[in-house]
Amino acid sequence: MMERPAPETPDPSDIARRAQLLASEHWSLLATRSMSWNEAFSRTSMFLSTLSASVVALALAGPAMSFGSAFVLFALIVLSVTLFLGIATYVRLLQVNNEDLYWVTGMNMIRAAYARLSPGIERDFVAGHTLDVEGIARTFGAFDVTSNPSPFHMLITTPSVVAVISSAIAGVIAGLLSIQLSMIHELAVAIGVAVFLGSVFAAIAYGRREARRYITRGIEGRVPNADAVDGQLTPRT
Repeated sequence: MMERPAPETPDPSDIARRAQLLASEHWSLLATRSMSWNEAFSRTSMFLSTLSASVVALALAGPAMSFGSAFVLFALIVLSVTLFLGIATYVRLLQVNNEDLYWVTGMNMIRAAYARLSPGIERDFVAGHTLDVEGIARTFGAFDVTSNPSPFHMLITTPSVVAVISSAIAGVIAGLLSIQLSMIHELAVAIGVAVFLGSVFAAIAYGRREARRYITRGIEGRVPNADAVDGQLTPRT
């Protein structure tokens, strides 16, 4: 009867080397994630500062121009520039959110590797170490995503706030243009509200589409076992 070979004992030096390399990668992902969040905050602050300056400029220019046709033209120019900055900020915030999901997925993979190197250590992890919805949500601290999801949570995120403000600016621009076309004020207000609501729904649809595309292209195609990640799960800033 042939004896089974004894299981190969891992080399302690190899385990230490792997742990060191994983820790280096972990810190690299943390630094990259921190830079992304700093950029998101800076872009949002720049947009809100520009919006505040635009409102002040309109408030000062209105009485000086007697709120005439010249003021309307000035308002359209100022608001158009602010709207462009708002749209650019919203798109970039979505990109930062999607990138953040990628970094978090990578850190969960590293924690899973830690658990393989030292079985049982996962019980001491505060963040997640799996690639399913619960593991990703645990790393984000977004327990309401899996336990008690709120339909209003999406409306309080930073990209959503920027999108709503930008949609309001688009509605004001549409209303001003309608008035310039000699439409009655009631119709101009209705057009402005319609543009506002349409812009909000368009921003939501764009954000969901980009999240699904990023998960499919950037995570499922590059990260092993990422098929367990729900396409509806997106990070919330």
